Amino acid sequence: MKTLVTGASGLVGIHLIRALLQEGDEVVALYRSAIPSELTAAEIQQVQWVQGDILDVVFLVELMTGCARVYHCAGLVSFNPTKADALMKINVEGTANVVNAALATGVQKLVHVSSVAALGRKRNNTTVTENVKWDDNANPSVYGLSKYLGELEVWRGISEGLNAVIVNPVIILGLAQWGTGSSAMFRNAFNEFPWYTEGVSGFVDAADVATAMVLLMKSDIAAERYILSAENKSYRSIFTEMAIAFGKKPPSRKVNPTLAAIVWRIERIKSWITGKEALLTKETAETAQQKVNFDNSKILNALPGFGFKPVSQTISECCAGYVKMMN
Repeated sequence: MKTLVTGASGLVGIHLIRALLQEGDEVVALYRSAIPSELTAAEIQQVQWVQGDILDVVFLVELMTGCARVYHCAGLVSFNPTKADALMKINVEGTANVVNAALATGVQKLVHVSSVAALGRKRNNTTVTENVKWDDNANPSVYGLSKYLGELEVWRGISEGLNAVIVNPVIILGLAQWGTGSSAMFRNAFNEFPWYTEGVSGFVDAADVATAMVLLMKSDIAAERYILSAENKSYRSIFTEMAIAFGKKPPSRKVNPTLAAIVWRIERIKSWITGKEALLTKETAETAQQKVNFDNSKILNALPGFGFKPVSQTISECCAGYVKMMN
């Protein structure tokens, strides 16, 4: 039987495909615009690539027919207020379509990639577990709301008989297109971006996210959600390690809440004028100031023998990989 991966060209999708091929799975990969160049030619040849959209219900049912397992990685990540409609369309309606197609075609199991944004990342000086309840004040971003509502679609599917598991990754680090997603953090460190905050968050290697998903899929676990986080570290320490690994100057100027508020407003004006994405939004500025720890004990207890790669090792490997890509 086949295994379907939606969002195959994203950071998680790329590492998941690589992990599935190592397991010997027959992979069907759904992508929207381009087959990921991060995979090797040999890996690309082993995959059945299908271009399409999760908003196309009929297409999804046809695609899912004959697939025993589905990994739903497709989604839009943005903290740009102008993309509110697109976030709701893709992350909520798209997930509902995937769930409905899975129910209609009788897939054996679905693993859905959500985010800790669905748990609330604006919880200063707290430790977040899978048991927290949604709180509008804990995550004012449309992105967080869209991931939360997307999760509700999966829980609705579970109540209708779908065998499914949800994962909530923290900030995912891995090799990707330079300057996109979390790779923008590596780019900023390489360019010696001088500013830092004392905020704290969880970080995890993309390959570990993929491994945990495969293990959950092949387990008897169902109707559960799991935080995927290797370590909780300050943004300052993360950017410092990245800079040192690149042989660059670490950040040295602290951003306080007042300065952050000024900068995101300036970025909004620049975005209006240029039409380009703002480098900083109100939501990202506020989140970067928060000191939030994410508890990973549930996934470690659920998967004996599974462990996370140290974040320092991930950073070292990624920086070496990016340098190689630039040469």
